[in-house]
Amino acid sequence: MILKKLKLKNFRGYKDFEVSFNDSINVIIGRNDIGKSTILDALAIFFQSDKIKIDTEDLCVYHDKDDSVIEITCCFDVGGGDILIDSVCHTKCSDEYLLNEDGLLEIRKTWDCSGSSIGKSAQKDYIVAYYPTCYNPPLVTQKIAKLQQRYRALSADPNCPKADATVAHELRQAIYKMDLAESPGFRTTQIEIKSIDSKNIQDTLYRQFPTYLIFESDRSNTDKDSEIQDPMKAITKAVLATMEDKIEAIRQEVTEKVQAIGYQTIEKLKDMDKSIAKDLSPFVTMKPAESLFSFELRSDNGIPLNKRGSGVRRLILLSYFRAEAEKAVDEKSDVQLIYAIEEPETGQHPDFQRMIFDSLNTLAQKPTHQLIVTSHTPEVAKFVTPEQLILLRKDEDDQVHVITDTAEKVKGVVQELGILPYAATKTVIYVEGPNDVNFLMNLNENIPELKAIVDLNAEGIPVIPLHGGNVTKWCERDYFQNSSLTQIYITDSDVSDYVAMIDGINRDNDGRRFGWYTWRLEMENYIPIDLVEAQFKLDLSQYADGWYDDRDIPKLLVGLWKGKGKDAKDKENTIKMILNGSLTKKMTKADLERIGAWEEIESWFRKIRDIANGTYRQTHGTVDT
Repeated sequence: MILKKLKLKNFRGYKDFEVSFNDSINVIIGRNDIGKSTILDALAIFFQSDKIKIDTEDLCVYHDKDDSVIEITCCFDVGGGDILIDSVCHTKCSDEYLLNEDGLLEIRKTWDCSGSSIGKSAQKDYIVAYYPTCYNPPLVTQKIAKLQQRYRALSADPNCPKADATVAHELRQAIYKMDLAESPGFRTTQIEIKSIDSKNIQDTLYRQFPTYLIFESDRSNTDKDSEIQDPMKAITKAVLATMEDKIEAIRQEVTEKVQAIGYQTIEKLKDMDKSIAKDLSPFVTMKPAESLFSFELRSDNGIPLNKRGSGVRRLILLSYFRAEAEKAVDEKSDVQLIYAIEEPETGQHPDFQRMIFDSLNTLAQKPTHQLIVTSHTPEVAKFVTPEQLILLRKDEDDQVHVITDTAEKVKGVVQELGILPYAATKTVIYVEGPNDVNFLMNLNENIPELKAIVDLNAEGIPVIPLHGGNVTKWCERDYFQNSSLTQIYITDSDVSDYVAMIDGINRDNDGRRFGWYTWRLEMENYIPIDLVEAQFKLDLSQYADGWYDDRDIPKLLVGLWKGKGKDAKDKENTIKMILNGSLTKKMTKADLERIGAWEEIESWFRKIRDIANGTYRQTHGTVDT
């Protein structure tokens, strides 16, 4: 299941709110106290996190007087996969008409806050489905005796499919086929989950939800509830999630054996006192598996890590995500995980901020990993596309809504986060995407000869991705035309619009904007073929001709590399991430010299240095320094 949408009604600051999520990484941006953390908390409540519990104070102050019900609704893409509806039979939600009008599995949890507190009876859970109008109550809620009766009435028709009369799912499918043969009507219907005629349907359904792990920015510094415990607990929970089938089998075996002993005990009790025994039945409860295990890191000097400074504790969290990111590319687990992280940059040096966002972006490349992050740092703009940014704003009625227009969103993020304060030298470099950021920053950081020309980190010169088609839009709109910010555009040469844009910048020669495009097709064409062969364990000798000029290397590797990806595009993105990430960290001046690229790459950094210190002279694209 992939989380696609969250709907909130009467929850804290949200009277009526809806937000959609990207399959990989989502970064929530907005002013303080606008409700970013509320979104993470709502998801934690929905997924039954032990950290956050709902209470009557969560009822929105703007709620209508006659409506004191909180609703938290999540919509999931279940793809073509099966889901367990009946206690033993897998079926498709689409076959049972349990998807909403958008084809998503929509689960709504509600809490009645009209009392002084919220008890178990105040909560109700529903499937919101686009369901056939001819069934009232819905067929999926009817007991097997009713289904058998209906099936018998239809079975006289020779067109009626054969069905096992003891299997509710088969009976429903036969009934659906007969009743809905001709132009059925549908309407959005709330189906209470407990009303579905299946044993433990709620527990069964919810075990198929993604595992939700939330990390908050501010936590109390105690042994029991400390920041350092978050990643430790997450590691335990993530490992146990991969063993759910085994754990469930053990649960079932223990339950059956304990119940059997319980029934034997009751039978013996009947011999002694039937009046007591008649009201008894065995009932087994079990704690969550993660409560049976604990995991901690101990320091040799005896100082507990949770007693260290907040920055150190957050570094443990950073290291956890970096470790997860490194194994995400090759890991084969199909367990769906949602990481919700509140302000991961809190208390971290800018260098560590870059590292953590790079790690999170790497982690999000795995199809089974979905990230939802809140942030206040402009550094985040380097690692996500506009589609992955969620910008929150309040309207005139003080209600929060999501900005969906891309241009307005990009401009709004600049206003909310601020780009200028980050550009300490008043110079900024724009590139096409996050992989180009990694390419430039890794070469600069790891090749001493380039770092000696200009140290981008030390000089505070940010490299910011504009994400594909936004490159030309950003240039055309010239958001900083009234500022003293010096802008450098570096693009690949494979897109004619980018080439024309750079040529236009050079013709304008306005002293504020500068640019050049690669002599080779893309950044990936500057990576030695032998490094690529070693990384991906491939023999690429037959592709050597044209490797450094006009070959689309990521697309070539999609067909050759056996790494996983949910589709060709996802696999290509992973390949680009590896090429521009870990591989560029291994490159040296000698590598660039032997493939004939040193002179060009060196000239880029000389231009950046001279533009930043004001000594660069430009005449229609040529440089005289």
